[in-house]
Formats: sequence, structure tokens, C-alpha cells
Amino acid sequence: MAHPIWNGSISFGLVNIPVGLYSAQGKEAKLDFNLLDKKDLSPIGYKKINKRTGKEVASGEMVKGYELEDGSYAVLTDEDFKKANAKATQTVEIIDFVDLKDIHPVFFEKPYFLAPAKRGEKGYALLRESLKRSGKAGVARVVIHSREYIGVLAPYGKALVLDLLRYAGELKDPEELGLPEEDLKKLGVTEKELDMAQKLIESMIGDWEPRKYHDSYREELLGYIKKKVEAGETARAEEAAPQPAAGAEVIDIMTLLKKSLEEAGAGKTRKKASGE
Repeated sequence: MAHPIWNGSISFGLVNIPVGLYSAQGKEAKLDFNLLDKKDLSPIGYKKINKRTGKEVASGEMVKGYELEDGSYAVLTDEDFKKANAKATQTVEIIDFVDLKDIHPVFFEKPYFLAPAKRGEKGYALLRESLKRSGKAGVARVVIHSREYIGVLAPYGKALVLDLLRYAGELKDPEELGLPEEDLKKLGVTEKELDMAQKLIESMIGDWEPRKYHDSYREELLGYIKKKVEAGETARAEEAAPQPAAGAEVIDIMTLLKKSLEEAGAGKTRKKASGE
């Protein structure tokens, strides 16, 4: 069973509905590729390094710090983030009700499911059905992972979904893109062309069925991978040589000398064969 990100409540007016907040994002349908060294196909790792010492830092040893003008840091703990606004961190506070159709898709960022907690079923169902009948959505403030978001609360079947929205200031100004003006005559667009374009749109109208859309690029890429496997076009990473025990800087001089001599001999043989 899924675990909530937090347990809190939906708040509008004096009404509080106990809920749990759950991620609505399922497993992303993408292909995972490992980054490999071209020479021997060894995996390339990623380490978090202390920039002063050059040593790797374990995740349990990391803290969050806010850099001040003098270069010093104010270090914050998880408790500090919660104390900043304890109510906000556990509340979906509805501040307005708006027409959902008035919110442009460009503002939508990430969905979350809200599920009723103990004794919250009635209030949850009441809000859900009220939103369905009114055609409205609740604009709400919510804090997730130490950041305050604006979101829109709307029904989705039997569920209430909280879609996080981008703030208006987070969107770039499209005027920077040199877009065509809305005076169609200046652009040479005729009424006949507009009529034909509208007829084409109407001919392609259908019902919204999200399950009929799928990632065709991923499917084709999987097909190419399958063909490579069937053709035997695969390779294994070279096995790493055994490493000496940590702290014991042992250098096998004999092995290095032998390998050097073999490479030098091979080089001479190649030179003789080429007549150099």
C-alpha cells in the first residue's frame, strides 16, 4: 500500500477534512541507460565530493545551508523547515474557487492524489461532489518538501487531485520569441484558409481517451535493442582487476615490468614488419 508524503487536511473556510497526500505519478515509461566508459564498458559512477578536501561525503553527513553575503552559512535542519510554518506544511489551504477551464495548461506542473484519513470520508465526498456539480476547482496553498506551492484541487473520478501550478513569474515571456502578430491580413492568411483549417480540425475531433496514447519512440527503440540482442551485438564490461586491501599501497612491480617489456617487444615487431 502506498505511503503518504504527509498527513494533514484540506482547509476551506472553517471546514477541515483530514487527508493524506500521495504522489500521483506512476513509474515513468522510459528506458534507463547506464553511462559507460567507451574503452572497457565499465559503469561511470557519480560521487558527492567535499570541494575542499576532495573526499566523498556520505548522504547521512550532508546538511542544507543558506549562504550569507559574507560567505558563511546558516545551517537548517528538517525541524527548522517544519517550524517555519507548521500549519502550512500539513494543510491544503483553499483560498479561491475558479473555473478549471480558465487555467491554461502551461501552468500545470505535477499531480498529487489526496485520500481521506480516518473520519474524513464524509467531508472528502462532500467536497468532491460539490466541485463536480459546480464545475469549479479550488486554488490552494500547500507546502511540499520545504517549498510553498500554489495548486489547483479538482475531482478525478472518485479521487481529489491536487495539481501543483507554476507561478506566473516562473514562466518566460513569450513576447521574447518574435511571434507572429494577430493581424492575419498582414500575414496573408485568408478566410478560405482559416475555413479549411477549421474543417480539418473538426474532422479529427474525438473523445479524450488517455490510454490510447503511448510512447511510440520508446517502443521503436526497444525494437532496435531487441534486434541487436538477437544479432549478438552485445558486449560485456571488462572485469576489474582485484584491488589491494584499503590502506595497503601495494604495487606489483614485477607485473608492471613484465607488461611493459611485452608492449615494448610488440612495438619493435610492428616496426620491423613495416620496415621502419
